[in-house]
Amino acid sequence: MITKIKIAKDFTDVVGHRYRVDGPKSGEEFREIFLEPALNDSDTETIEIDMDDTWGYPSSFLEECFGGLVRKYGIDLIREKIKIISNQDESLQERIKEIINKAKKE
Repeated sequence: MITKIKIAKDFTDVVGHRYRVDGPKSGEEFREIFLEPALNDSDTETIEIDMDDTWGYPSSFLEECFGGLVRKYGIDLIREKIKIISNQDESLQERIKEIINKAKKE
């Protein structure tokens, strides 16, 4: 099964920063509400994340979402399951790939 998440529709078009304490719509909140449940669902083969139609992404939001997943689940699972869709910002996929590659499992 493919789980599809469109951030602008399912979460917000104006994302926040790293942690919930930093304000609303944080990377931590998105990871905990959307990404972790999808990863924990044994029926999910792929998680497609559509990054378009937002006002942009602070690096702290991206690091907490994707780096946080690597720290919790390991890099291999994240590389296998996560597919980023970004037609409006070609650099976004590369930014997320770098974050995933730099993160280490705790």
